[in-house]
Amino acid sequence: MAAVLAVGLAVVAWAEPSGLAQLGPKGARVKDAGGTVVLSVPLSQAVPWRVALRAGPPQVVVEMGDVVWSELPVIVSDSVSEARTSRAGPGWTELALVLREPLSVATAAMKVAKDGTAVLEVRLLPTTADEFHRLADPAKVEAIAGPESDRMVVALDPGHGGIDPGAVAGDLVEADLMLAAARAMKEALVRTGRFDVALTREEDDFVSLEARLTKARAAGADVFISLHADALSAEDGSASGMTVYRLADDAAGAADALLAARHAGNDLLKGVDLSGVGDDVALALLDVARRDTAPRTKALQFLLVEAFRSSGLAVNSRPEREGAYSVLKSAEIPSVLIELGFLSSERDRARLRQKAWQGEAAQALSEALMRWQDEDRLRGRALGQ
Repeated sequence: MAAVLAVGLAVVAWAEPSGLAQLGPKGARVKDAGGTVVLSVPLSQAVPWRVALRAGPPQVVVEMGDVVWSELPVIVSDSVSEARTSRAGPGWTELALVLREPLSVATAAMKVAKDGTAVLEVRLLPTTADEFHRLADPAKVEAIAGPESDRMVVALDPGHGGIDPGAVAGDLVEADLMLAAARAMKEALVRTGRFDVALTREEDDFVSLEARLTKARAAGADVFISLHADALSAEDGSASGMTVYRLADDAAGAADALLAARHAGNDLLKGVDLSGVGDDVALALLDVARRDTAPRTKALQFLLVEAFRSSGLAVNSRPEREGAYSVLKSAEIPSVLIELGFLSSERDRARLRQKAWQGEAAQALSEALMRWQDEDRLRGRALGQ
């Protein structure tokens, strides 16, 4: 007989009643259903979301835009022992289901009703322990083939994919748009003869955030560019145009600690195996690497914005920003996240879906990277590197 757990949260210090999504009156629920396990989360409004697997102990993790968890999900399942909620970074909350047996994600979708309420439903299926750990452990992802030349290696990361569609506006899906943009950019970069390009995903597949970094490092990436197209709610106001993010300076220490915790010793710094090295030494080496990378990343951010602007492409009124995004935390690889536009903007939606615009954006990115490559080499010579 399945265990039944219904645990209320006595204190929710981070729940603020300022337009955040609330749980529906029936609350969230985890139940066994016909050989599957179904998580159902009713909400007062739709929010961004993503699903991932996490090892040690085995968990299914659902991250959502800020949700007020007035109580934990009721669990009526032999496969799930408990549920936990926590912060998952600015603007995000996390629901973790601790598993008694390995499960994988079969389907995940958020359905939005006419009145604006929504239900996130995640359906889980039994799997083997080996398959669970393959999906959950970024150190075991299949590596992208590395380059056989001296050309600079660019890792393009089309955001979202598979069970994580990203922002959706009508028939436009962020994951699909970013994959199309990444393919156009790859073609433009390869055409210059100066770059090898690796995509963190080639199809509409789910790739965890940790696995994206591992794939880039395995490909020998010299630079990492993540592609997104956000959407703002009415409460957040309006925005349009391209924006480039780099890792916030005050987030670097936390990023290094997270890298050391979630990646194997041979997956922390490109070309360096830190297996068996103590955490203090590993963190010190990551800090040294990041000090060299930070000014190079800032230069890349500036050149990308300038290239888009000089090409006549729409640029946000505040295009150079900082963030604590997981995909920006590589210590030795200059990494940026480009918001190509906003799906909440009618003008941006019209641009993002046009192949001609994708080609222009690809050309602008190519020109920025060629200039950055030249300046970066000069900087390296000046420093005797």
